[in-house]
Amino acid sequence: MPRDGLGPPGAQHVVVIGAGFGGIAAALRARRLGYQVTVVERLPAIGGRARVFQQDGFTFDAGPTVITAPQLFDELFALFGERLSDHVELLPVRPWYRILFADGRHFEYGSSAEEMRAAVAAFAPDDLAGYDRLMQRSRALYEVGFDQLGAQPFHTARSMLRALPAIIRFGGYRSVSSLVAGFIRDEALRKVFSLQPLLIGGHPFRTSAIYALIPYLEQKWGVWFPRGGTGALVSALEGLMVRHGIRLQLGRTVSRILVSGGRAAGVELDGGVRLPADIVIANSDAPHVHAALLPDPVRRMRQVDRMNYSMGLFVLCFGTDRSWPDVAHHTIILGERWRTLLDEIFDGDQVPNDPSLYLHRPAATDASLQPPGQDGFYVLAPVPNLRAGIDWDRAAPLLRNRILKLLEERVLPGLSGHIVTERSMTPQDFAHDYLSRHGAGFSVAPTLLQSAFFRFHNQGPIPGLYLVGAGTHPGAGVPGVLTTAKVMESLLAAETVH
Repeated sequence: MPRDGLGPPGAQHVVVIGAGFGGIAAALRARRLGYQVTVVERLPAIGGRARVFQQDGFTFDAGPTVITAPQLFDELFALFGERLSDHVELLPVRPWYRILFADGRHFEYGSSAEEMRAAVAAFAPDDLAGYDRLMQRSRALYEVGFDQLGAQPFHTARSMLRALPAIIRFGGYRSVSSLVAGFIRDEALRKVFSLQPLLIGGHPFRTSAIYALIPYLEQKWGVWFPRGGTGALVSALEGLMVRHGIRLQLGRTVSRILVSGGRAAGVELDGGVRLPADIVIANSDAPHVHAALLPDPVRRMRQVDRMNYSMGLFVLCFGTDRSWPDVAHHTIILGERWRTLLDEIFDGDQVPNDPSLYLHRPAATDASLQPPGQDGFYVLAPVPNLRAGIDWDRAAPLLRNRILKLLEERVLPGLSGHIVTERSMTPQDFAHDYLSRHGAGFSVAPTLLQSAFFRFHNQGPIPGLYLVGAGTHPGAGVPGVLTTAKVMESLLAAETVH
């Protein structure tokens, strides 16, 4: 198989289902291996969860609000002799996060190792030594979980057995919260360093401690925001795909994966149109692939039904006719409850009365996404997924009002009367738009027994089928999703050689 990135006429054909970050990265990596590539996307634009809404002069990113591990995007451009920096500018976020506690205290998280140590020393001086040890552990977890194992395939039991000693040695069988509590005594500070699993769909008291690598990942690579929003990065990637001959079919939904001779042979779209292919790469939600797109003999409904899923997300985007210049790029607003609230989000059947919130104010870094003198916001509230049976037609406006009231009381004084545009998404929208099973915000939850070998494999259950995206190894979050395509590439390259 040619590897010049172009391939001759008649080169084997890859169809990629879905154009989220995982599908985009998979398409580019397959193209670099010499395949002809067609990407089929259900929505009218690429990006998946990283889609963009433009409304009344405001630009709202609907998904990822920062970029960590930007080198993974650099790699995609370097595959074709290009540079990311020639197409999009990444701006440093300062601070990375501002965390507000119910007692009125706040913690400035970031924007460097030195600033973090100073913030810990000011907030809980007795925990500084413990914090240093925690970061040493985070670095060790990063070096094993991200550098060594992140891009390695885990589709065989042998691969898991090889990794198991390292996972045990670094306490991967524990939860993130349990690990952090072994180093930090201050309860509020424990929350600061246990929050990260929520950003990949995990319950901090259930998510494997291997994910405690995130604080070191942030310190090593920084936290960045693309000028023009995450959508500007998506546009740059679209340009890269088009320049190098990847074909896009937008607004088309794949209804099933075709099989011939025991291997993937293409896809069928709604309406019956068939796209033949030598290789199929699915960036659709992995549970949806196994439950709905595969033929009956290889569907895995029992596995899909018994898995634990991430929480749902309620996302509210709104623009105002005034600004709050002192509000940070990211503010995490915590209520009085912690463990019980988390249990309600993951196990309950009601919308929380006292939600904790993640507020994104891009104007703190880039003022171009809203009209002059105004502010645009994205606020995210973790909520139960659709397994809870919540009537979102009734719950959404109630939750919207609770969120705005809380924001006005704690972050945005005088908010009432200044909202000029808004839109929202519920778990129902995640299920409809992204075909996410149970409307889960991050696919299956990142527990130990749903990680690595126990997660949906990047090698599909039939030859010629590969899976990428949040539900596959190594998992959710932008770095994880981009890395799923690296795993896929190694498997596809092995097939190409043979």
